[in-house]
Amino acid sequence: MRFTESTPAVLLLQDGTIFHGKALGKIGTHGGEICFNTGMTGYQEIYTDPSYAGQVIINTTAHIGNYGVMQEKEAESNKVQIAGMVCNEFASVHSRETADGSLQDYLANAGIVGISGIDTRALVRHIRTKGVMNCLISSEIFDEAELKAALDKIPSMEGLELSSQVCTQEAYFLGEEKAERKVAVLDLGVKRSILSNIAERGCYLKVFPAKTSFAEIAAWNPDGYFVSNGPGDPAVMSYAIETVTQFLNSDKPVFGICLGHQILAQVVGLSTYKMHNGHRGLNHPVKNLVTGLSEITSQNHGFAVQLDELKASDKAELTHINLNDQTVEGLRVKGRKAFSVQHHPEASPGPHDSRYLFDQFIDLMK
Repeated sequence: MRFTESTPAVLLLQDGTIFHGKALGKIGTHGGEICFNTGMTGYQEIYTDPSYAGQVIINTTAHIGNYGVMQEKEAESNKVQIAGMVCNEFASVHSRETADGSLQDYLANAGIVGISGIDTRALVRHIRTKGVMNCLISSEIFDEAELKAALDKIPSMEGLELSSQVCTQEAYFLGEEKAERKVAVLDLGVKRSILSNIAERGCYLKVFPAKTSFAEIAAWNPDGYFVSNGPGDPAVMSYAIETVTQFLNSDKPVFGICLGHQILAQVVGLSTYKMHNGHRGLNHPVKNLVTGLSEITSQNHGFAVQLDELKASDKAELTHINLNDQTVEGLRVKGRKAFSVQHHPEASPGPHDSRYLFDQFIDLMK
């Protein structure tokens, strides 16, 4: 069946709730963990962020697709990473003259199954109450029993390791080879804009696959280590925990973002947990407890560090806290040149309130 703007589609949630709408992207059946993003712009950046691997995204802003896509400039990786997309009104045509093409063609070519015409306000309210759950979108199957059977085959995000699937499979370089400092990046699902923020501060980067040994990374003799964002459950990533433990023991500066933050927390004995909804959007207020200043941040995570454990820790201290729900947003390892944040200081799109964190990392290497 070929796509038309009137092709029907169905969304089935794990708790049995069903929404009917219209197809977008590829005609087919696919699912994952459903979650919502509150950003008003930047849908292409969302869809190409490796941290969203295995997730179906609800865009809470009403109109999606109206400015098209730009293949390179607005992509955070080399492909679309999401498992599906849900929106209210979908524009299969676009008005931006500089766009490379329509979002419809972009998603269809990437094999992404989606649904529009959904009351996303009602859907998000339902998920906020019930919590994130798996879902299935189909524009070819409409029998409820058949849909449920397919949905039951989708694995839970809790206990799922995804970083080794979305990271680079071969190490590569970025930046100027004669730059003043060298930074080794452990790629757990890194965003391009994070790498560019480090490189433009006078660093030469070597980006390593997630399961690269510490010995191989250290042989490059970097001045500091960066642990990236990425998808999945940090508690099952023993390989990354082992590598970052050795980063820490090297006594060189270590900086982690998002999943990298959660892995650093695991290294110092703190546990993580799966959140009821998670944080995804461009408007999350965070307080820097060191400076006393607040920041409006970009976020994308479904797991968090245990606050009570961090407060009681003799190895790390809390540096940033979320002002909406008092969850951990940053920590610093005592006696070491190592720190991490849960939010995304590269903030593309979004404000630049948190970009000083990259400068702090550079300062630690000087």
